[in-house]
Amino acid sequence: MTTYYRTKGFVFKKEDRSEADKIFSIFTEDFGKLEIRARAIRKITSKLRGGIDRFCLSEVEFIQGKNHKTLTDAVVVERFNGMAQSVEKLIISNKIADVLDNFIKGQQRDEGIFNLLNDVFQKLNDCAPHPKPYTLIYNYFFWNFFSELGYMPEIHKCAKCHEKLNPYSLYFSNMTGGVICKKCFGADNKAQKINSDIVKILRLILKKDWQILNRLRVEPLSQNLLKQISDNYYLYMLSGHV
Repeated sequence: MTTYYRTKGFVFKKEDRSEADKIFSIFTEDFGKLEIRARAIRKITSKLRGGIDRFCLSEVEFIQGKNHKTLTDAVVVERFNGMAQSVEKLIISNKIADVLDNFIKGQQRDEGIFNLLNDVFQKLNDCAPHPKPYTLIYNYFFWNFFSELGYMPEIHKCAKCHEKLNPYSLYFSNMTGGVICKKCFGADNKAQKINSDIVKILRLILKKDWQILNRLRVEPLSQNLLKQISDNYYLYMLSGHV
């Protein structure tokens, strides 16, 4: 007897397969990350076409076959049309999709990540067309995502010696997993010099204090520093440290 499974999920990736199929990568509420094959969905006559697409929240029904899951029904719950308003929003959406694709390998339910995606998709959809909130939303997602995976950076005291941080001598260490002091810099000479603004921003991000974070004036230097430490941390984790 065939068993049908039904769940809601955020569609973050799609790939063409064979002549008319697609594979959708979906982070679901009940099963975590799933890859589901939609047969003949690229045909104009397909009844599934309107119910699922990239960067939508959809309710999907599927069956588990011997080698893969097959989509049997899909209904859009929320389309997030605002995410297609600008190229910049699509770039951020793609970056979020890459993080999910690279760091979530197995099928495991995770309520924290599901709620984070709902939060981030809503913020990106609703925010006014301006580059500043886009990059903030990405960093908000990025650091909270790794925290949900169990890699929350230490930002309240030195990650190495656990002493109080000096706001004038701060470094971010991927290896140690957070901010370190000048005294501990010798333990990781690849650590990047940062300023106290970065620590302030990361604390607001990890508190999920979006109201204050969105009103915060961030100087260009600090914006560049935050991008650098996020990009470096991404590469560090991608190289096998997760």
